[in-house]
Amino acid sequence: QVQLVESGGGLVQAGGSLRLSCAASGRTFSSYVMGWFRQAPGKEREFVAAISWRGGSTYYTDSVKGRFTISRDNDKNTGYLQMNSLKPEDTAVYYCVAGTVWLVTTSLEYDYWGQGTQVTVSS
Repeated sequence: QVQLVESGGGLVQAGGSLRLSCAASGRTFSSYVMGWFRQAPGKEREFVAAISWRGGSTYYTDSVKGRFTISRDNDKNTGYLQMNSLKPEDTAVYYCVAGTVWLVTTSLEYDYWGQGTQVTVSS
């Protein structure tokens, strides 16, 4: 089992940047695919990005490609989501997730979830 704690959310103007962190504890972090989901008010939870066990592969939802970068440092048991050129439509609660299946984008495929961190982008 692994516990996930997100940090780094906040309020930023459109065009700005934020870096989210996800600190993992418990079972070996490198045993899991790591990812990020988000949920905006009144909307369904949405897949954002995922990174493979050792960080060699990544994939993103189309709306964030070229703006967001997912990474991980297994020595530090920490994952990251660098978000650049933020838009008001990126406003959401962002969740760090961990699972064992690669190339999946549905929330049910991820076994562990953090508590979420709020990202608000003002226009």
